[in-house]
Amino acid sequence: MAIAAEKLSRRALSKERRQQQLLDATITCISNKGLGGMTLADVASEAGLSQGIVNLHFKSKDNLLKETLIYLFEDYDNEFMQAVANSPPQAAAKLLALMEMDVKPSVCDRKKLAVWFAFWGEAKAVPTYRKICAAYEQKYDEIMLELAENIISEGNYADIDAQTVTDVLTSMTDGLWLACLIHPKTFNRGTAMKSIYSYLHAVFPDHYPKK
Repeated sequence: MAIAAEKLSRRALSKERRQQQLLDATITCISNKGLGGMTLADVASEAGLSQGIVNLHFKSKDNLLKETLIYLFEDYDNEFMQAVANSPPQAAAKLLALMEMDVKPSVCDRKKLAVWFAFWGEAKAVPTYRKICAAYEQKYDEIMLELAENIISEGNYADIDAQTVTDVLTSMTDGLWLACLIHPKTFNRGTAMKSIYSYLHAVFPDHYPKK
């Protein structure tokens, strides 16, 4: 029984590794060719596997793309929740940590960004993508909104709307991601973070003193 269980465990681990290999290859192919231009043959070639293996694990291109989008969100979700958990307990510190996370190399990565924008561009036309994006993004917006509300309450900031702050910060990071993707030679992470901090200082000066 123990030997059979060990074999089953190794088989499951091997399947997981193969699927990860194919997801990584898919990300590379989408970043190079876009969603429409990428084929299962491209993914198989990039992974160094047969197309039959791709079909075995993901059945179809549509399913492979859906699982790739979910994987991207799970990867981002891990970064996001770690930033929340590992930062100091104060709301201002956590919000700043989330902004710093959004420009770190493992998140603000041109290959990943190309894939993010490819999916976002198709979300309007593909309900499956739209549903996945909406579910995850609602979670992040709610967390950021709560942090902004706590800062407003702590500082007794008048005429500051937490939802507006959340929307502006999200728009800023989306814009910085686009700048990183399109202008890699001039994009500077330090400058990007200074821009975000300047906005935080403008709306919450007591929590983010001028540097």
